[in-house]
Amino acid sequence: MSDVVSLELLLDEQTEERVRAEWRALAEAGLSSMAAHPSPSNRPHITLLVRPSLPPLAVAVVARAVALPMDVALGAPLLFGCGERRVLARSVVATAELLELHRALHDIVGPGDDAAHTRPGEWMPHVTLARRIRLDALPQALRALDALVPPDRPAATTTPGASDQSAAPATPTVSAAPGASGAPAATTTPEPPAAPGIRTAHAVTLRRWDSATATVTDVLTRP
Repeated sequence: MSDVVSLELLLDEQTEERVRAEWRALAEAGLSSMAAHPSPSNRPHITLLVRPSLPPLAVAVVARAVALPMDVALGAPLLFGCGERRVLARSVVATAELLELHRALHDIVGPGDDAAHTRPGEWMPHVTLARRIRLDALPQALRALDALVPPDRPAATTTPGASDQSAAPATPTVSAAPGASGAPAATTTPEPPAAPGIRTAHAVTLRRWDSATATVTDVLTRP
């Protein structure tokens, strides 16, 4: 897809600043980072739906299906795509509540030309950190991210049940499937909320992004 419309969840201020700090850490290390895009519309988010076009949404209908704020949890880093450059993202725990919200929005807008890996049953929620991270720079990127983890929140790994998951920087899960722009492919499941490194957050706004006109519209926000 070239021009797209997407529906996205924005995060609470504290979580947004944490993610922006990770963007800055990557940029300061000379690595690919979402911090390279200074547009005010470039905010940490969870993409819910991506299509070439989308009619206006009835706010009253959406409000009945989407209750904000919603608790979400950010987990370990993930890699999407294939080749020498990948998408680096922070995983989001796919709770029953979040999956139901995702399914409800797709039911509201009806069938359409969804971007790959954004339909219910295929979707992997995440917050993008960098779109073109080099594989040979991944250890440096993980060290930069790990250095930002507060002492009381050890870095997560992708080894559930390990006896000491805070001994090393977080190791991302790698997906070999190529990802669509704005909605990379992934085939793994984040660790459960009890795992070390999970960060509690809140989704506070549902917004619409129209790339053709570079406009952002808040569809629904918390009271």
